[in-house]
Amino acid sequence: MTTFISLLAYGLADGALLALAALGFVLIYKATGVINFAHGEFLLVGAYMFYTAFVIFGLPLIGAVVLSVAVATSIGVLVERLILRPMVGESAISIIMVTIGLSALLNALVQMFYGTAPKSQPAILPTGSVNVLGASLPTNRLLVIVIAAIVLTAFTVFFRRSRHGIAMRAVADGQQAAMTVGISVRRIFALAWALAAVSALIAGVLLGEISSVNQNIAAFGLLVFPVVILGGLDSVPGTIVGGLFIGLLKQFTSGYLDPGLSTVIPYVALVLILLVRPYGIFGEKRIERV
Repeated sequence: MTTFISLLAYGLADGALLALAALGFVLIYKATGVINFAHGEFLLVGAYMFYTAFVIFGLPLIGAVVLSVAVATSIGVLVERLILRPMVGESAISIIMVTIGLSALLNALVQMFYGTAPKSQPAILPTGSVNVLGASLPTNRLLVIVIAAIVLTAFTVFFRRSRHGIAMRAVADGQQAAMTVGISVRRIFALAWALAAVSALIAGVLLGEISSVNQNIAAFGLLVFPVVILGGLDSVPGTIVGGLFIGLLKQFTSGYLDPGLSTVIPYVALVLILLVRPYGIFGEKRIERV
């Protein structure tokens, strides 16, 4: 029973982080139609930005968070305006190749400035443990679940209640219709990339908190693909369901079967999902007539 509870807690923590990471991926796809293969590197850059502000610059926690969010927002906007906007009208494969190139560039820049050795930073969350039904669970893992839930709730409220959130949903439903009612599609594109960068920053910082700041953060970001395929490429609620499912699947496979298999099983699930329900659980089924 204690093993099950431990795996459940670890799986929920991983799933919450995956949901946060996948949220940014879905935002970009819904608003702009771009499949961003550099999203794992957004998590990596976010983690190292916070490390730089908090450890190297020695800023207090609030100052490090504010600076990291400002830089993440700027990077998201710059990527959209300088790299993706000139690609408007190009084929999908051309845009995908650009994001793959962006992925390699960001990874190379991180290695050039920080090297490949893992970096440790002072804990920003309590490091004790909590006893739950006989299982000793790390407090920071439990708090990661709470923080991710708060952030996901805040994003949901933003999309449903705020003016800019409603505008983003309008652009996702139809760019031409949104333009006819005065919505600036270009501004929404930039906003989507900025919010995606911020959600990736939060996920990257929390990943660095429960492990260390290292190159594996980008590899963790690759798990967004099984998540968004399961939940639906264009579904924000699907990211939560998909993230929790993949996180739990990974941990239970590691605990009850083979730890090595846990790195493969999410992609096995991805293939099976594509075969059975390629548009995901909550994704919109599109039928095009030619």
